[in-house]
Amino acid sequence: MAEAKRVSVGELDFHYHDVGTGERPFVLVHGFTGSSDDFVDALPRLSQRGRTVAPDNRGHGGTSNPGSGYSLEGMAEDFRGFLDATGIEACDLLGHSLGGMIALRFTLAHPQRVHSLVLMDTTSHAIDGASTAMFEMGAKLMREHGGAALVAAMRAGIPASRDPEGPAARNMLRMGEDVYWGRIERKLSSMDPEAFLGLAREMAEQESLDARLGEIRCPTTVLVGERDEPFVGPSKDMAAAIPDAELAIISDAQHSPQFENEPIWFETIEAHLDRARG
Repeated sequence: MAEAKRVSVGELDFHYHDVGTGERPFVLVHGFTGSSDDFVDALPRLSQRGRTVAPDNRGHGGTSNPGSGYSLEGMAEDFRGFLDATGIEACDLLGHSLGGMIALRFTLAHPQRVHSLVLMDTTSHAIDGASTAMFEMGAKLMREHGGAALVAAMRAGIPASRDPEGPAARNMLRMGEDVYWGRIERKLSSMDPEAFLGLAREMAEQESLDARLGEIRCPTTVLVGERDEPFVGPSKDMAAAIPDAELAIISDAQHSPQFENEPIWFETIEAHLDRARG
C-alpha cells in the first residue's frame, strides 16, 4: 500500500497518497463518502506511468473534519490549495462522482492547470430525483452513534434492494463481505456528519454547468458504468457537449468501475493517458 502523507492547506490538514515520479502528475479525486482508499489499490500500476496522487477531500478519510465549508465551489478551491502545497502546477485529473463535480469546477476556474480530464460516474447538474431526506436521517445517526451505526443500517437494508447478480453485489462477494463492509465502515467512521448532509444537499441542488461545458478544451474522457443508471444519461450529454471528449461506457459495472470491472477500467484510463500525453 502507498505510504500516506500530510500537508497543511489553510484550515485543513490534507491526507493523501503520492507515488511514482515525473513532471506531469495524475491526480485522482474520490467521491461522496469515499476516500483515497477508493484508488489506493490502483496506485502501484498507475504510478508506473509517472507521479500519481490521491488526496482525501475535506471532511473525508484522513483529512480534517472542520464542520463547515462543504460547498462544491469551496472544495474546488481546497483542491487548488492542495495542488499548490504539493508543488503541482498542472495535472491530468480524474474526478469520481462528487470528485467529478469538484474537478469540473476546478477545470472551469483554472483551465491552465488541467492537462486532461476524466469525469467518472458524475454529472454536470443536479442529480435527477435526488432527495436529502435519507441523508438527514443518516447524518443524525452518525452524529448520535457514529459511522458504524449507519453502516449497520445500510448493511441491513441493502440486500432486499440489491440485484444479487449485479456488478456491485459480485464485487462484494469477490472482496468478501467483511472486507467490503469494513472499507465502507472505515470511510464513514472518519467522515464528518456535516459533510454527509451538506454535500448531499449540494449534489441535489447544485447549479447546472451544462452551458459551460463547451469551455473545456483539454482532452477529456467521460467514463461511466453501464449499470450506473443515474449517471449514464448525464455522461452521454457531457461527452457530446465537451469538445475533444470521448465517452467510455464500462460494461458490467455500476458506480465504482475501478472495483467492478477493474481490467476494463485500467484499459480505459491508460488509453486516456496515452491520448492526452501524446
